[in-house]
Amino acid sequence: MTFVYILKSLKTSRYYYGSTNDLTNRLNLHNAGRVKSTKSFKPWILHYSEKFETISLARKRELFFKSIDGYLWLKIKE
Repeated sequence: MTFVYILKSLKTSRYYYGSTNDLTNRLNLHNAGRVKSTKSFKPWILHYSEKFETISLARKRELFFKSIDGYLWLKIKE
């Protein structure tokens, strides 16, 4: 199983999009400051996640979230 996730910074309200096999551990790494691109914006909360059977499907969904269509989808969900 692979998860695609969207995190929201409680400090700046910015979003981070990613994928992982272990969602709980990955969130802990973000909040511990062990991910270079997110450590300045912690703490993070899990805003949204989806589960996929293959990493290929998860990556396609992650790319959607990083597109303008994914941005607009996220704004509708807020």
